[in-house]
Amino acid sequence: MSKGNPDVLQGTLDLLILKTLMRGPMHGYGIAVHIQQVSDEVLRVEEGSLYPALHRIEQAGWISSEWGTSDNNRRAKYYRVTALGRKQLAKEEENWERLTRAVGKVLRFA
Repeated sequence: MSKGNPDVLQGTLDLLILKTLMRGPMHGYGIAVHIQQVSDEVLRVEEGSLYPALHRIEQAGWISSEWGTSDNNRRAKYYRVTALGRKQLAKEEENWERLTRAVGKVLRFA
């Protein structure tokens, strides 16, 4: 998800991460796997995109993190959405809906 317009892709990745974390705390690998599985293998979030995005949105205060133990007994950083992140998710979803409506209009009438 790192090609094309970086602003659109960054916003889309933020939206996907926040939406995924609404299910509950997850570690980075779990987030990537969830997005890939739910998208029927169409979306693949590489580590080089995921971890900088997680760091960026944690710095923005949209998520928080703490260390824990994964299912396979490894140390992992677990992320969760904050109250500010829930507000941001609502904005991101609204922006996504507006963008997809606009693209749909162009595709229908172009």
